[in-house]
Amino acid sequence: MTERQREGRHRRAGAAVVAAGVMAGVGLGAGGCAGGDAVAGDDRGGDAVVVLHRAADRLVEAGSSKARTSMEMAAGGTRVTIRGAGVYDYRNRMGQLRVLLPQDPAGAAERRPITELLAPGALFMKNRGAGVPPDKWVRVDTRTLSDGNLVTGGATDPFAAAEVLRGTRSAKFVGRTEVAGTGVRHYRGTADLGAAAKKASEGNKESLKAAAKGFATAEVPFDVYLDDEGRIRKVRHRFSFVGGQQKSPVAVASTTLLYDFGASVRVRLPDSDDIYAGKIAEE
Repeated sequence: MTERQREGRHRRAGAAVVAAGVMAGVGLGAGGCAGGDAVAGDDRGGDAVVVLHRAADRLVEAGSSKARTSMEMAAGGTRVTIRGAGVYDYRNRMGQLRVLLPQDPAGAAERRPITELLAPGALFMKNRGAGVPPDKWVRVDTRTLSDGNLVTGGATDPFAAAEVLRGTRSAKFVGRTEVAGTGVRHYRGTADLGAAAKKASEGNKESLKAAAKGFATAEVPFDVYLDDEGRIRKVRHRFSFVGGQQKSPVAVASTTLLYDFGASVRVRLPDSDDIYAGKIAEE
């Protein structure tokens, strides 16, 4: 076996460990003007399914934004929440998040924040994985993850969250409300991950296809709030995930809040020498 083959095998093995790392680490055991046709019409919000199919495109037109995320997981009577914050460039499909894990079950140790870099088909994490040097990054191929990185990173990729809506099967307009002081239209519906994968961008197509096969069900209930330009201000998905040592599905609620559109985003991906290629121990 060549050195390149050995290195590739180590990376795939490391990715498999890290894929369950965030879930296991929290103690669950599981692992320009788009307003016209986007939301035209009266306060009923127009054709809800058509509007939601276009929501990801409105983010691309906006260019970028800041983002806050939260992921709530419940299993075996335990509930934890992982939070993140950062920026995302929808045109280049790249972003950076700082993800905070809750304290360990004993509450004795404060966990170091995880720095995540998001790119088409890849997730880079620093401070994630036992035995990884502090100056090294771990790279995970999101196309090989059974959840398509909708859960693994502890924060759903903002653009992937939007592209799930491309698979909207049914939806209804709930009413008008506000999110962080911005007037929005609230929609509730169900998306199919398989259908979303077929319509997704190249960077998310394989990841969403993997999620459609890997989740307990490909049907994803959601609530989403769009501003008057059709841009997502808030989206909440409810996933059913099976992983790690869990025999029954873990209920996962992922919420993404988008704001400050047009924010400056500068993401520099790690050089190959900065990526850890060794074996990653389970934490």
